[in-house]
Amino acid sequence: MKRSLWLEEIASELTPLPALEGPLEVDVAIVGGGFVGLWTALRLLELKPDCRIAIIERDICGGGASGRNGGFVMSWWPKISSLAAQCGKDEALRLARASAAAIGEIEAFCKAHDIDAHFRRAGWLWTATTDAQRGAWKGVQQTCERLGEPVFQSLSNSEVARRAGSAKHLEGVLEASNATVQPARLVRGLRRVALEKGVRIFENTPMLSLERGRPAVIRTPGGELRAPKVVMATNAWAAAIPELRRTILPVTSTVVATAPIPERLEQIGWTGGEAITDSQLMVDYYRTTQDGRIAFGKGTGMISFASRIDESYDHNPQLSEDTEQDLRRTYPQLDDVPVTHSWSGPIDRTYDSLPVFGHLEGAPHIVYGIGWSGNGVGPSRLGGRILASLALGIDDEWSRCGLVGRQPKRFPLEPVRYVGGLMVRGAVQRKEQAEAQNRKGAWLDRTLAGFAPAGLEDKDL
Repeated sequence: MKRSLWLEEIASELTPLPALEGPLEVDVAIVGGGFVGLWTALRLLELKPDCRIAIIERDICGGGASGRNGGFVMSWWPKISSLAAQCGKDEALRLARASAAAIGEIEAFCKAHDIDAHFRRAGWLWTATTDAQRGAWKGVQQTCERLGEPVFQSLSNSEVARRAGSAKHLEGVLEASNATVQPARLVRGLRRVALEKGVRIFENTPMLSLERGRPAVIRTPGGELRAPKVVMATNAWAAAIPELRRTILPVTSTVVATAPIPERLEQIGWTGGEAITDSQLMVDYYRTTQDGRIAFGKGTGMISFASRIDESYDHNPQLSEDTEQDLRRTYPQLDDVPVTHSWSGPIDRTYDSLPVFGHLEGAPHIVYGIGWSGNGVGPSRLGGRILASLALGIDDEWSRCGLVGRQPKRFPLEPVRYVGGLMVRGAVQRKEQAEAQNRKGAWLDRTLAGFAPAGLEDKDL
């Protein structure tokens, strides 16, 4: 498996824990050792300090999405209208405010537990890099202001270009509360804290089967885990569960990273540490690192038949080339800077890009939280609260959260999903390539692109 820059930077700390061998009984079994699984374990111990918890992870903790993402710690404010449609206005406001507060909570957690996650709270610049993208945020910005939450600050066009370090950025807004982290350092820090608090973690331990009885039985290559409560925190891999297969669509996202270029960043003026995105459907997202690299990602959107996740989701030379091309287009003055790292990973995208929580069919003791849609670093902390309350059967604001038990728009059955998905992806690519040249995309491409899942802005459903 091709590792991300983030994991490579801490390679000496990645010695795996032993796999599960033999039978084990616990109070709560968690499948998945990323942000969602680890935050859930820590929350369970807050609510029930004597809870016996085991986490099984098919790779190492952070080997999945938690160690491959761009490290953007974001809120749910861009999705306020979708939240309101799902949960009602008051609950949407509560969740959006809680997601923004979670950013500060993560910073405080890192300080309290001596986790050097390179946390940097410099805000998020939501920008337009083509004429077609101008004002993509206007509806969200106006909705937030109407609700008394002016979280998106308008900047002059020159200020946007100055902060972003490139005149390709035509206009934009700033959400100042957002941050960036080195995500592998964060997830491995959570792993350390969980171990210190008594959570048992088994790495290189894939789940081979799940028997939904009481207790539930999870079989692995070397052992068997029994628990009256199970939390499924498997991100895109949840598409293998039959009743969840149409809820999420695993799509690729790809990141390339440059060599360290701190002097060049000074020259172009990108010195504030802002997280930046454009407003494409196949969004470009980019940030600088502590050692002066640019980590530049793109929602490359590759899919597979029946949502099978194979090695092509880890690294695909064509996707890396496409992502590097967008880096060069956005920062032409850095055309000579070498790219030293590239990697990909699967995103568990829902149609409206909001997560879904619930329990498996006929099994209220087996709960799940999926569909983070590329924004899980910050909101996963809230996901841990929701899943812990569901697992323990606690009746509170988290178990009653409007994201629990919701029924989002479902993706089509195969082969329509795969064939249709390829058609929509191709249309989005052609449309956005035309717009990058300030041309209008063909009518058919614009029409087909309308069937794509939501991007950064809310989608009319």
